[in-house]
Amino acid sequence: MKNNYLKLSLICMSVIMVSCKENKETTDKKEGESATVTNVEKRLENRVLTKEDQDKLTPDGVLADFKAGNERFRNNNNTVRDYKEQIRKSAVGQFPKAFVLGCVDSRAPIEDIFDQGIGDVFVGRVAGNFADENMLGSMEFACKVAGAKLIMVMAHQHCGAIKATIDNVDLGNITSLVDNIKPAIGLSASFLGEKNSKNEEYVKIVAENNVRNTIKNIRENSPILKEMEDKGEIKIVGAFYTLTKGELIFVE
Repeated sequence: MKNNYLKLSLICMSVIMVSCKENKETTDKKEGESATVTNVEKRLENRVLTKEDQDKLTPDGVLADFKAGNERFRNNNNTVRDYKEQIRKSAVGQFPKAFVLGCVDSRAPIEDIFDQGIGDVFVGRVAGNFADENMLGSMEFACKVAGAKLIMVMAHQHCGAIKATIDNVDLGNITSLVDNIKPAIGLSASFLGEKNSKNEEYVKIVAENNVRNTIKNIRENSPILKEMEDKGEIKIVGAFYTLTKGELIFVE
């Protein structure tokens, strides 16, 4: 009787062990399948732009690349990059595709927004994304010397510098900073709603007009960049980045 009970116990244990093994294999297989799908969806990148790559770029092509990159960013599908390898490869030289003038706001990370890697983009950042003499010189270097094909001036939603300008803030060096943005207030005079920093719609209008004014200043104060644009060697565009959705609205 005891022997029969022992045999029955051993059989039950064997069945349980086999069942557990099959379940584990099924789980491992599913996890492997999920990993495969993820790898298909994600783009793996470890190379950097070369001079040959840059020479093949066009302003319109770079702009299209940025739009596609923002689409990936908004869908949480940014390219998976081997940054260690990109650091090593880019150390010997840089051949970026564009220059982006953005605000210093911590919620608007330029490379991530456009899904770009190391060596892809020159980034200039100043509160209120305006172009003074130093920023113009940086743009001229980026395009005329280093070969970038696109200049993008990018404002963003809920910008503190724009709000400070609307409120006419007078505080230390912030005073001179907002002076660079004030022309956008005049350009927004036709706005029919409440003209204060608590009106999100008005803040957006002023931010967009600041982009337009910045682009105007670039063309007027940099004959080098104006000539390059006229020849089709570069394109100068404006955009407004929404913090709430992570998307771009292009400013004409």
